[in-house]
Amino acid sequence: MKSISTDELQGKLEAGEKVQLIDVREDDEVAAGMVPGAKHIALGTLPDRLSEVDSSQAVHVICRSGKRSAKACEILESGGIEAVNVDGGMLDWKGETHA
Repeated sequence: MKSISTDELQGKLEAGEKVQLIDVREDDEVAAGMVPGAKHIALGTLPDRLSEVDSSQAVHVICRSGKRSAKACEILESGGIEAVNVDGGMLDWKGETHA
């Protein structure tokens, strides 16, 4: 599984790079803030919502610390979708967040 640091992700976003980002945290966690541009798909619903993911490009996945996003990457990859885990998750995210 590929991975990226939160600093690397933030650099891509600040450079205007188009990044498909999925936040797999629960609703109450997301209510506290998300990375701008992220799509919320809770981990438990991901297998049933794979059709909402653009399989033509890599998907970056973030959660609170990086553990659930790693599991999400396994689910995505088993569905034939290239996935990149965001190491450190929202605990390491230093950018602006929004709900």
